[in-house]
Amino acid sequence: MEENTLPQPPENRPKRPNLLTILCILTFIGSGMNLFSSLVIAGFYDIFVEIAKEFSEKFKLPGIDLLMETKPIFFLVTGVCYAGSLVGAVFMMQLKKTGFHIYTIFQILLVLAPMYFMHLSHPGAPDLLFSGLFVLLYGMNLKYMS
Repeated sequence: MEENTLPQPPENRPKRPNLLTILCILTFIGSGMNLFSSLVIAGFYDIFVEIAKEFSEKFKLPGIDLLMETKPIFFLVTGVCYAGSLVGAVFMMQLKKTGFHIYTIFQILLVLAPMYFMHLSHPGAPDLLFSGLFVLLYGMNLKYMS
């Protein structure tokens, strides 16, 4: 009687660390949702502004007026940056160092984009915190990538 066994991965192939897998999954979720929302807002910008105006009249949210004054190109640019972050995460999931560099470049652009398009004097603290933390944690996993 033959035993049915699944093919085993080669022994010499490096195993992806759990932290790297978790980071990639979080990036897929976060960047994927932001990519989708950026493209939807860019595509339906006029409707977005109208809804944001109504929303801001009911709920006083800081910064909503700044978003309403931003041009649709900002949302296209951030959409491209989120797509680049996703590409970087896919490469890192495959243990390729190139992914880290792609991801890092697009995270830097995501931090700088609001400063350029919204004429801000400094980057937002949450942008710096999350981008910096993810780049740092991904960087800790570079030794597993080739």
